[in-house]
Amino acid sequence: MANCIRCGRQLPPLTLGKKICQWCVQHEAAQHGELGEDEKQPVMAAPWVRRESSVTLTQVIFGANLMVFVAMVLASGPSLDFTGQVMVHFGANYGPFTLSGDWWRLATYMFLHRGFFHIAMNMWCLWNLGTLCESLYGRWTYAAVYLITGVAGGLASVAWNPGVLSVGASGAIFGLTGALIASFYLGEFSLSGISIKRTLSSLLFFVGFSVLFGSMVPGIDNACHAGGLVSGLILGALIARLAPEHDKPLRRAGILLFMVLIVGGSALGIHRWRGSGMHFGSAMDAQRNIDRMIGELKKKVQQSPQDASAHYALAHAYFAKRQFPEGDSELKRVLELEPQNARARMDLGAAYLSQEQPKEAQEEFTKLVAQEPNNPGAHAGLGMALADQQNHEAAINEYKTALRLEPQASGVYYRMGVSQTQLKRYDEAIASFLKERDENGDDAELEDALADAYAGKGMQQQAQDARNKAAQFKGQSTD
Repeated sequence: MANCIRCGRQLPPLTLGKKICQWCVQHEAAQHGELGEDEKQPVMAAPWVRRESSVTLTQVIFGANLMVFVAMVLASGPSLDFTGQVMVHFGANYGPFTLSGDWWRLATYMFLHRGFFHIAMNMWCLWNLGTLCESLYGRWTYAAVYLITGVAGGLASVAWNPGVLSVGASGAIFGLTGALIASFYLGEFSLSGISIKRTLSSLLFFVGFSVLFGSMVPGIDNACHAGGLVSGLILGALIARLAPEHDKPLRRAGILLFMVLIVGGSALGIHRWRGSGMHFGSAMDAQRNIDRMIGELKKKVQQSPQDASAHYALAHAYFAKRQFPEGDSELKRVLELEPQNARARMDLGAAYLSQEQPKEAQEEFTKLVAQEPNNPGAHAGLGMALADQQNHEAAINEYKTALRLEPQASGVYYRMGVSQTQLKRYDEAIASFLKERDENGDDAELEDALADAYAGKGMQQQAQDARNKAAQFKGQSTD
């Protein structure tokens, strides 16, 4: 049965030679003022709008992401920013584990997020792009596009840098974007030319802005975005050219199966390329048997001495075993290979702090601040290094910069309060400790520090109350 060439609505049977439906004919007449006063343009649902149920799949995916985020918050103490350990536990995509048999991480990682801002941005994009994609493709094609491109994004992340944790729905979101761009450009959807141009312009702007933002801001997994976008473009183009009709489910299923095979073949290739020296068994085995992990990573480094990701993974394996000098050496090697690797420099500075080498830590954090002046972690680390050398005035300035960049940074108000106490600025110290408690919760260490500040100011009752509260925390931690 033929469709209208302007709006895509199905034409009545036996409409030989006709290419435009009656609705479009009347709409054109209305635009030219040719309809009589007693004639009205009929109201017809747009052909791409479908009402399959009151609950959309986009809402289901949105809810699943929120539920996982709440579970991570509850498992973190609570906290709105999660450690690598928490993210790995919940299913983050991490090369040593994913390439060692935990392939399910390629699906679970897209439902995890690093913190509140991360999930807020991704869910805003998902709500807008997902709703559009679901209404145009239909529920099941939309679900397949989301999952396939999300997995493809995870594979690209592992291939590009297997030593980095990857979480977030952005790989799948970029997949939806790519599919929509290809489908609109190749003309799958019978929208007006103006609507198509506007939508395409918005999608292309989103991609361009995201690429620019990702190149300027550290910690963004651009490889995952690229993998999702490219796989979405391919999948959208195949659907638009070979199976645009919704009434031919077998043809669409064949295209989706073909794409699954492509992604699966890519996974095998990446495993052979990146995983040859990373056979750790399951994630739990890797955590229990650090010696084996170190041995396998050393083989990987010997086979590929220029592989910065292997050196990075080996450094953290050494740190897990508390072999700090060896870990420091591997991070230095990473920085020789990749001088702009901010994550490695941050970790090296933190390692120096844990080994009570504040001068070396100061040197690394100073380089990182010069490289990324808007990195709050770099300023906080530099502040800690300065404080460990009793340079509390300079430390406070770095802490203030870190808080200006990230007002809810965990632990920074506490560190600033300690330095203010050392300088006998007790009012400022008390305010910093109370701010830390309000922003990030309370614990025994914070109450002990608050007690010292109260005592320095001569507020003995408040100091005793804080010490009692600290004792309660300590008692709870030993139960």
